[in-house]
Amino acid sequence: GFGNEGQGERYSTEPPQLLFKALLAPFLHQSYNELEKGISRLFIGEWVIFDLQAKACSALWLHLRGMLMTEKASGNVDVSIVIPVFNAERTIVTLTERLVEVFSDYSSVQIVLVNDGSRDRTHEVCLAPVDKFPGIVSYIRLAKNFGEHNAVMAGLRHAIGDYVVVMDDDLQNRPEDAVRLVEGTRMRSLDLVYSSYPSKKHDWFRNLGSRFNGMVANFLLDKPKDLYLSSFKCLSRWLVKEVVKYKGPFPYVDGLALRCTRNIGCVEVLHQGRAIGRSGYTVRKLVGLWLNMFVNFSVVPLRASTLLGFGLVLAGIVLSLYVVFEKLSGSDVPAGWPFLACITMLFSGAQLLMLGIIGEYLGRLLLSINETPQFVIEEYRGFGAEAELDIHG
Repeated sequence: GFGNEGQGERYSTEPPQLLFKALLAPFLHQSYNELEKGISRLFIGEWVIFDLQAKACSALWLHLRGMLMTEKASGNVDVSIVIPVFNAERTIVTLTERLVEVFSDYSSVQIVLVNDGSRDRTHEVCLAPVDKFPGIVSYIRLAKNFGEHNAVMAGLRHAIGDYVVVMDDDLQNRPEDAVRLVEGTRMRSLDLVYSSYPSKKHDWFRNLGSRFNGMVANFLLDKPKDLYLSSFKCLSRWLVKEVVKYKGPFPYVDGLALRCTRNIGCVEVLHQGRAIGRSGYTVRKLVGLWLNMFVNFSVVPLRASTLLGFGLVLAGIVLSLYVVFEKLSGSDVPAGWPFLACITMLFSGAQLLMLGIIGEYLGRLLLSINETPQFVIEEYRGFGAEAELDIHG
């Protein structure tokens, strides 16, 4: 409330909520930057509404600005684009500028750059678009390299758009096609839209790994057989909220999405050749990605181990009966029993295989119980950073 005390006026430093809503109402249809400038003018003399003391004015401004950030963070952004960035100092600025250009027809857009422990000058280079597009670009710097899917999860947790596009940093996917993914998701009311390529420009090793992952996903995740799990995709707001509920240290974004929905579509896009640099995927990373899918999102390996053990027990019974029959029939059994050695090796190998699979499950369970972090944010700049500071201190 506002009131008088003696000769001087006394103003509350906690102005009424309804008053702020009334002040914000005429501007909520405008962009974030326009709205913030409009509110700023309330306090620098262009619009004189209240003759507030300096302290009360500062409190009013901070409260209004906090409301504005909350209003925007509650979902008043049309599209967010999440880009996991790794050693992309030569491509990320171009990609960001092109995305801003192609999404200029949208009332609001957010670009989330997640630096996943790059070892080149990516950090310094990413600061340029943050300064150039302060109301659009969010920059998250992870403390170390956690992996592509962990970086994507960090981006999804800070993406606030009604639709969220995930794309790589290598310019092999055209920014114009990101618009097509969003429109495909919106017009067909889908939860998830993947890009499909008439021709892929990855090297043979990456293509081989993708085909193998696809076959495993068909078996473990009950993935539609004609669906290609592309890293270039668009998710609805609802699906993003479901995906980020996963807190474990071994995320596989496609597995998390597929266990939530089958309302999925595809949009055919052009896949361009890599003009700069080379793929960050190595044999180790591909194996790690396959293990995440194989162990984290299915109990099929455990069931397969059970069936394998059951089959080997049956085989052992049959072979034992055969050995007894041979002995009773008076056949000359070779000295040394090489056959026994083969059986021992067979059963020992099967036991080690099953123990290894069980150990993998138990090890990952231990890491999850110990709260191994999914990612650690070292630095957060740009759009949304102040709201994050207000929330987490």
